[in-house]
Formats: sequence, structure tokens, C-alpha cells
Amino acid sequence: MTLMPSARRISKRFLAALITALLAVHSPAFAAGEGEADYYNYDFEPFLSWLKAATDERKIPGAAVAIVTRDGIVHLDTWGVKNTSARSPIAVDSVFRIASMSKTFAGTAATLIVDQQLQSWDSPLAELFPALQIGPQSNSNAITLRHVASHSTGLMPHSYSNMLDAGVSYDKIKQQFAKIPRVCDPGDCYGYQNVVFSLIADVVEEKTGDSYARFIEHELFEPLGMMTASVGFEAYSNNKTATSPHRKSRNGWRPTTTNPAYYTTAPAAGINASVYDMTLWLRANLGAFPDVLPPETLFEIQRPVVETPYGNYFNRWQGLEKAYYALGWRVLDYKGLRAIHHGGGVRGYRSEMVFVPEANIGMVVLLNAESNVANDFVPAFLDNLSYTDQ
Repeated sequence: MTLMPSARRISKRFLAALITALLAVHSPAFAAGEGEADYYNYDFEPFLSWLKAATDERKIPGAAVAIVTRDGIVHLDTWGVKNTSARSPIAVDSVFRIASMSKTFAGTAATLIVDQQLQSWDSPLAELFPALQIGPQSNSNAITLRHVASHSTGLMPHSYSNMLDAGVSYDKIKQQFAKIPRVCDPGDCYGYQNVVFSLIADVVEEKTGDSYARFIEHELFEPLGMMTASVGFEAYSNNKTATSPHRKSRNGWRPTTTNPAYYTTAPAAGINASVYDMTLWLRANLGAFPDVLPPETLFEIQRPVVETPYGNYFNRWQGLEKAYYALGWRVLDYKGLRAIHHGGGVRGYRSEMVFVPEANIGMVVLLNAESNVANDFVPAFLDNLSYTDQ
């Protein structure tokens, strides 16, 4: 178990919660389950040394990493600064934009409203929103909440993400949904979305009468103790612990601007969180908090829905055998391991997280910089975990 000095720069309340989590795990041999240590390598020092060297080599402004089990935190570390101009150091409560890792919360939100019998997975959304056409009429009449949450709507991948890049808000883009081209029938193929995926918020708000942000806070952040997590641009911009986004320039990393349009697609990219918040989220998905996410809910969320055979950075990982999308999470078969994964990237930020339920282990890394080095974090972690590479 490792806790670095940056953890001292946090509030007493936050520190108390952190210490409680850290005390739950005492060594890397911990609680993998009887006999499991024979199959997995829980010495993560080689991975952590590589990670620090890789980010240092690229002079990444700031980084945070955590390794957890369902029982607690095994390793927690931060380094670098929140902003290269102000030089304030990263701490365990420093808030990052987690970008597309927000989709893991959205998939869970969709699952919760189905569990609460507010919505069916397989009812056409046209029944709920009769005035909204989503792509060609044939697709629109058949698209369900399951299709949206698993990127299997059959619509052109990344529909209107270019408009988000241009600063156009979700509500304005939604008026163009009928023009989205068809690729296949709903459920027959994978096509990653940001804008269409954000229909999850429309469903949540229609069925609960509450805002999507408040639903996430009430159902997930608050019961899990994610004290610095939030939804939306205003929460991020008003947060004194927030890190700044950075882009590489000729003279090194420089703070850059934030595009608020991506925050209007909250299910796709609207969540802000610290590395400590993300330890709680990973542990919840490993089964640590069954009162919040019971086993049957986790099973539904993590069950593969559609294969994702090509076109993604992870499809180039040498050890990848199969890849799928579930409900807000990717499911990877990697060198004999079944791993649950998602990454994220928006202007000035990159993030990666993965966990292996059978091994009772998970990892998250947050960067306040756009760098492709993040593409290597998950395979490096999984290679370290697997004895086949030792």
C-alpha cells in the first residue's frame, strides 16, 4: 500500500474518508480470493515505475494513479501540477475532467432506471419521444435504451461529434437527429456515439422528473461518498481544486481552453472527479458496495452487448483477443483475462481505467494533458497482472 505526501493537502473530512479506505488493504497479497494469487501477479511496482517514467519523459503537467481492490486502496499517488502557469501541485482531491469515462456512469444510470421499473431496456424510444426521429424512420422506430447505452443504434459512428467540437450544444444538435445516416439495423453493429448516447439523460429526466445531474448525485455520488465528483461545466469551472487542461505547444505544455459543448452531453463526457472519487467508483464496480450496486446490477452492466472488432486504439493492443461494448463499459478479452475498461479524452485531458473482477483488482490514471501515452496504460497494467508475461 502506498500513499504519497500529496495526500496531506486535503480537508480533514476528506482525509478521514481516505484513511478509512487505505486501512482496508495492507499488502498486495490482500484479498484476491483463496488461490487467486497463484494466477495473478500483484506486484505492481514495475508497472508504477514504468508509468512514472513514461509521463515524466513526456513532461506531462499532472497525473494521478490509483490501484484498488473491492476491499480498499492498494496504491494512490499524484505528481505534477494542476496548472503549468500557477504551479499548484496535484493532490488526491484535485478534480479532472474524466471525459468519456462519464459513459460508465450513464450506463449505470440507465440500468438503475430499468431496475426501478421506470423504463424497459427493449421498448422503442419512439414510444417515449414520439416527436423525435433518431436517424432514418426505420431505425428510429426500433432504437431502444439498450441500443443507445451500448452504441448499437445502427447509426453512423460519431454522429455530430464535429458539431460538439465546434461548440454547438446538445439541444441544438438534437434538432438534426433525423438526418443521421443509417449503417445497419439497430443491434446489428457497433457505432460509437457521443451525442446520440446522451439520449440517456433525456430518458432519465423524462422518467424521474429530476435532472440527470441530480439523479447521478443522488443515486451514485452521494451513497458512494464521491465527495468531489460533479456533473457539468459550472461545477468544474467553480471548483477551486480543479486542474487545468493542457495541450502541447512548441514551447512545452500550455493551459488551454475548455469547450463547454461537451458538457451538454453529460452522459457522454460531463463528469468531473478526483482520483479518490474514482477509487470509489472502481471499487463499486468490483462489488464493494452492494447496497448501491448489487451483484445482479453489475452483471447486467458488464455483460457484453455488441462486438467492437476494429477501429479503436485498443484494437491495436497486441494481447487483445476480443472486444465488446456492454452498457457504458467496454469488455475486453486480453491474454486470457476478462477486463472491464473505459478511456476518456477531451481537450486538454486523458484518462484510462480498467478492472478485472476475477482478480479483484482495478486501476485508474488521470492526466491533465492530451497525450497518446495514455493508450499504453491499460495493456501495461494487464501485462503486469498476467503471469504469462513474467
